[in-house]
Amino acid sequence: MVALPVLQPRPAPATPPRSVRLSLTDRCDLACIYCRPDKRDGYLEDRLEIEAWKTMAAGLVRAGVRRVRLTGGEPLLHPAVVEVVAFLGSLGLDDLALTTNATRLARHARALRDAGLMRVNVSLDTLDADRFRRMTRGGKLDVVLRGIDAALAAGFDEIKLNAVVVRGENDDEIEGIVRWSWERGIVPRFLEVMHIGEGAKLKDRVVRASEMRARLAHLVHHQTEAIGEADRGPAKYLFARHDPAKKVGFITGTSDTYCKGCDRLRVAADGTLRPCLATNDGLAAGHIARGGDASEIAGAVHDAWKLKPDGEVWKGCTEPDAAAVSMRGIGG
Repeated sequence: MVALPVLQPRPAPATPPRSVRLSLTDRCDLACIYCRPDKRDGYLEDRLEIEAWKTMAAGLVRAGVRRVRLTGGEPLLHPAVVEVVAFLGSLGLDDLALTTNATRLARHARALRDAGLMRVNVSLDTLDADRFRRMTRGGKLDVVLRGIDAALAAGFDEIKLNAVVVRGENDDEIEGIVRWSWERGIVPRFLEVMHIGEGAKLKDRVVRASEMRARLAHLVHHQTEAIGEADRGPAKYLFARHDPAKKVGFITGTSDTYCKGCDRLRVAADGTLRPCLATNDGLAAGHIARGGDASEIAGAVHDAWKLKPDGEVWKGCTEPDAAAVSMRGIGG
């Protein structure tokens, strides 16, 4: 196995990775201002083929992974995304989800649901068409909204909306996004700008979760402690004052990092096993996946997990190295 520098191996965490994010492709049809500089920032030349992805998935499950989320770039750009979902659905996972910008969700929602996809997260930062076009550098809001409608019609177990809040850009829409989402049975979640890649250039435009909560004080029980969901990532939620079935989430990658206890592994589109969002370090395993041996992938996962930064001292995207990471390339 070929290890990519820089982190030094350390004893593997007591708990093996239970959750993995598969960056099915690094390609994306948008160029959001906190994610990439433009649509010409380059792509990987070497990406896993469908059979290699199947070997990778089988090896991850053998290593103990129980939850899988497909990401990108934009995963719905991958021509075999439904086939990948169907294969993952056959592995007996506890959770199978996908994060998308929804530009192609209208055409794929029903097939993905039928193939076994359980949940969908849609990245949508604004409900204003002109602002959406500006923030995504050319995206069309109506296309995304049609994709969300198709996902609702397909009957997924859960649909969440992820909005990155940028001061002076969309921070005046927080309440509007909450109300719009709740009306449709969608769970809204707000993310602080993380200092990763292009996001590192927006440090002076971060809106902290504490400020977001204050703006929503009349809608949620803001004086109570926000709580996380077991085995569902770093988001913490507050519940609506008028309806305990409704909630809003906050992801605090900047003001309150959540590295301690992280059980996530990421797999880049070229098969690199990456133990942390905020570093380019990892273990190259694409050649193993192409070899077809799932047991070797399981061994590589064990080795990659030894590179997991110590969450007691490592503070994720607030670390200086994070600015050199491509958010698009690792799927967020």
